[in-house]
Amino acid sequence: MAYFDDLELFTRLRAASPSWDCYVAHPFVEGLRDGTLPEAAFRHYLGQDYLFLIHFARAYALSAYKADTLSDIRDAAAGMSAIVDTEMALHVEYCAGWGLTESEMEALPEASATMAYTRYVLEKGHQGDLLDLYVALAPCVIGYGEIGARLAVDPYTVRDGNPYRSWIKMYAGDDYQPAARAHGETLDRLWQQRAGGGRLDELARVFEEATRLEADFWQMGLDAG
Repeated sequence: MAYFDDLELFTRLRAASPSWDCYVAHPFVEGLRDGTLPEAAFRHYLGQDYLFLIHFARAYALSAYKADTLSDIRDAAAGMSAIVDTEMALHVEYCAGWGLTESEMEALPEASATMAYTRYVLEKGHQGDLLDLYVALAPCVIGYGEIGARLAVDPYTVRDGNPYRSWIKMYAGDDYQPAARAHGETLDRLWQQRAGGGRLDELARVFEEATRLEADFWQMGLDAG
């Protein structure tokens, strides 16, 4: 059974995306699965992911501005708080185990792949409505959930001695999976409120472009190895 296949819009977007399977099974991801990813590639990814999260917090702030209802504003505020108050702290703690300090990560120059995807998300949010913004965010928010869930149960995932096992557990775990699910449910709610069938092609293009940019983010990490 496919991940979150009971969610209408995400299921449609994933099915329409030529790049989705390449993204969730990118060689970077497979290196996490079997522990063969070069450590230099992973450390480079971690530093860029810190910068990435800052821009995603900005995206949730933008989603509050784009919201029409108090409920949507609260959802946006909760998303931003989850990044700023929780996920960033966890990320910094996790990165310390890989020899990266917060001040070092703050001082890093942004890689082209980091700029490309984060600015794409913000541009789509400015250009479109709340649904456009959440669709552009979906490959990251839901994609990491799908990757974590898949690797956690994959019989070929290396567990003993895999330096990336804790990363897999983090995204497969009870803290992250509900967040991925909530994003998919928000997509469905906004789809019902704001869209008819005529918008599906437009949203599929946004989802596909964001998915390709996410895959480029994996490749950026891999190239640094």
